[in-house]
Amino acid sequence: MLTAVGAQKAGPGLMLAFAIAGAVCIVAALCYAEIAAMIPVAGSAYTYTYATIGEFFAWTVGWALIMEYAIAAGAVSVGWSGYFTGTILNESLGIHLPVWLSAGPLALGGAEGGFINLPALVIALLVTGLLVLGTSESAKFNAVLVAIKVTALTAFIALTFTSAEWSSEKFNPFLPAGVFGGWGTGVGAVGAAATMFFAYVGFDAVSTAAEETKNPQRNVPIGLVGSLLFCTVFYILVAAGAIGTLGGQPIMGAAGIPLEAGSPELARQCAMPEHAEALVCSKEALAHVLRVIGFSGIGNMLGIAAFLALPSVILVLIFGQTRIFFVMSRDGLLPDSLSTVHPRFKTPHVVTMITGVVVALCAAFFPVGALADISNAGTLYAFSMVAIAVMMLRRTDPDRPRHFRVPGVWIIAPLTIAGCLFLFLNLPSAAMLFLPAWTVLGLLVYLLYSRSRSHVGRGIVEVVDDVVGDETMMPIHPPQ
Repeated sequence: MLTAVGAQKAGPGLMLAFAIAGAVCIVAALCYAEIAAMIPVAGSAYTYTYATIGEFFAWTVGWALIMEYAIAAGAVSVGWSGYFTGTILNESLGIHLPVWLSAGPLALGGAEGGFINLPALVIALLVTGLLVLGTSESAKFNAVLVAIKVTALTAFIALTFTSAEWSSEKFNPFLPAGVFGGWGTGVGAVGAAATMFFAYVGFDAVSTAAEETKNPQRNVPIGLVGSLLFCTVFYILVAAGAIGTLGGQPIMGAAGIPLEAGSPELARQCAMPEHAEALVCSKEALAHVLRVIGFSGIGNMLGIAAFLALPSVILVLIFGQTRIFFVMSRDGLLPDSLSTVHPRFKTPHVVTMITGVVVALCAAFFPVGALADISNAGTLYAFSMVAIAVMMLRRTDPDRPRHFRVPGVWIIAPLTIAGCLFLFLNLPSAAMLFLPAWTVLGLLVYLLYSRSRSHVGRGIVEVVDDVVGDETMMPIHPPQ
């Protein structure tokens, strides 16, 4: 889904970007594993921060997560739209949706003549409706989707690496924008890593199983590090297959640096005939690669696999956002009406509908790369706070039973914080500025409303079942 965006930022250096993002995820996942086993309740990083650092910082984390999940769901909706319009409508049915209905405005990084990404808006609202009715993700269904995606990506790797089109010359220059593209530009290998971090979001779900793992001290790090290494190698091979066959050099601007992904100028360049087959201009990059090298049927099958799998990712992200909203409302930090459960469907329908509308609007008008960058800003902040919470608990409550202890915590936790800060500072300036602006808005809400109504501040202690209806969240690896 972000392959084209990453290639525009780093060219073949996209492979290095995956390695950098994966390394940060590994140390962050180990911190998550320790604290998740100690505080195994709903709310994720928000709950962990509340239980260790306090309400104020928990509010900032929860507020960031609200933004993260909603915008991430919007990004995946845009990705789904690319496969729907390209594989399902264009390739399979021969229907060409007008540009004004399939892309956002050019000024926002859409396309020339674009107005609204209607398929992205519709899928976000459909998934929201399913969540209101009580649709949930099951472990078996999740396993089937993961198997479909792994099979499709394995086929992609095999076909591209054995293709006559594959050439090592297409990796030269390997780092057209360098390792560091410049502060605030979001380009270069590290800038691409800050964006491709989005491909790893969801790994924290694996870490929450630490409490239920046999011999967690040995098996948790093996499982976490092993699964993340597998994903990283897989992502690198997919990138190598795409770049080696089609090429992945970015479209350069007048200053000799890559045009900003999602910018109006890049959209104009991609509309030109000479860039029609460029990897960096494709909205369904992997399926596009296979079609160009002569495997149209298999490329369409890969597109269909993404078309079927991505709605479940949107569902998981919207569900996660509504759960954060629900728990914060239950704690008195947001209006009680947001945690109202539907009498028939047993779901938090009010907050689900509000979330769905926001997700749909983001998906309708903004490009996938810009949404992913903004979402990553909130994610990186939340992961940093989890690392701080782990260190604080080691100091304030060293004797508390831990099913899993981070080995070398005083190295791993600071590395997590440094890694998250490092990636954050290499995001595009707009994404970096969005988080503090969103945080300032959140502080106003906290000071003017939440602080005076907090259940903890008012001395109200409640014990509430964390399950809303029969829903369970089983996050899955984000799409290719």
